[in-house]
Amino acid sequence: MAATSKKSSAPKSTASKAAAPKATATKRSSKKTSEVAATGTPTFSLATLKPNLHSRPKRTRVGRGHGSGMVKTGGEGGKGQTVRSGGGKGPAFEGGQTPWNRRLPQKRGYSQKSRDIGHFRTTHAVINIGDLSGWDASIEVSPQSLRERGVIKSLKDGVKVLGGSTKSKAKGGTLPAGLKFRDMLFSASAREALGAVGADFGDAGGPAPE
Repeated sequence: MAATSKKSSAPKSTASKAAAPKATATKRSSKKTSEVAATGTPTFSLATLKPNLHSRPKRTRVGRGHGSGMVKTGGEGGKGQTVRSGGGKGPAFEGGQTPWNRRLPQKRGYSQKSRDIGHFRTTHAVINIGDLSGWDASIEVSPQSLRERGVIKSLKDGVKVLGGSTKSKAKGGTLPAGLKFRDMLFSASAREALGAVGADFGDAGGPAPE
């Protein structure tokens, strides 16, 4: 009876040894899945690589039935002008009638009829020789010095000296001798009156047009 009990116990030990590798394999696989879950980056191999979604679109297959829409001309358009590269009508084509950019030529650029002063003419800050009656001869007369002393408000496109008006003559006084001018324009009458008292016109040219 003892011998039979030993024989019956032997198969049990071999069965437990055979089951041991399966248990260790499941432990290793669970350990790998736990590592992937912890790191968030699965392990890659050449067998698992694949392109991103829609990164490699299918090529167009021409001439594969009317349902594909690529039959007969195969997406190349008709004959002649429409089949050429860069052919067809432009976006401004209006079927042969005079296009918009040719119907409205007067809308392009500035109209020369009105002669806009702000774009086609120069405006000067104007003073009269009577405004210089009390000027210190030791101070140079320039657009900047005139604005600093409140004779003019803004320089505009330059300063022009006129020969005088009824208002300036009513102020009375005489012109100081030896005035020095810089970057100024003069009318013919103003240049004559100032030249008579020995004014130095500096770099200024001839009299400005009236």
